[in-house]
Amino acid sequence: MSDEVDTGSRAENSNQKKARKKMSARIMVVEDEEALTTLLRYNLDAEGYDVETVGRGDDADTRLKERIPDLVVLDWMLPGLSGIELCRRLRARPETRQLPIIMLTARGEESERVRGLATGADDYIVKPFSVPELLARVKGLLRRASPERLATMLAYGDLELDREKRRVARSGRPIDLGPTEYRLLEFFLEHPGRVFSREQLLDSVWGRDIYIDERTVDVHIGRLRKLLNPGGEQDPIRTVRGAGYALDDRFAKAAE
Repeated sequence: MSDEVDTGSRAENSNQKKARKKMSARIMVVEDEEALTTLLRYNLDAEGYDVETVGRGDDADTRLKERIPDLVVLDWMLPGLSGIELCRRLRARPETRQLPIIMLTARGEESERVRGLATGADDYIVKPFSVPELLARVKGLLRRASPERLATMLAYGDLELDREKRRVARSGRPIDLGPTEYRLLEFFLEHPGRVFSREQLLDSVWGRDIYIDERTVDVHIGRLRKLLNPGGEQDPIRTVRGAGYALDDRFAKAAE
């Protein structure tokens, strides 16, 4: 893989490490105990996850309507809105019905565990708990719910991306991508067929705290297309007028 960097984008290059983290699994921790929140953030961050913390149930409900993470670690007792009620609301919405949820609680009685799981939690951990055990459960739940987030190899049609070696190939032919084009392709391969707006791509690939024009997405999509299709092969990226971009599902079928 080439170590090429994008010219004319110093601000972007200085945030490469931060942007790469945006490509890791996103975890929202909803917990009102500050010490426990700090502990969870530190350990999840050390594992490479993109961590967001919220201290109130009602605030978490609002944020989850704006941006859906890959997994939620949810305390039962919260100010504003209880964790059990938030879990119930998430399961009632189509867009969060399959969102992995781990419930944290001091309630260890069997009846309470049954209630939490019946409400829709995927796992249930009683305080105090072992941090390594929590991390193992997070990883296991992510593996089941979003295997593409943890997979070493991503493939679609005749495209292959090796995360460990940071290499990309098409029909076995190596392709050198710049860092931004690599992250774009990685993101598309994690969500084949799904259409993303420019704003969503900026948020997911560049990061919410990096302020650049939405048209920058078009520039990098154009670069990625040229690098993937040097010999006039079928373009795997589909432009959806008025909506955004996606990996074309017809591309995968044509490569079969």
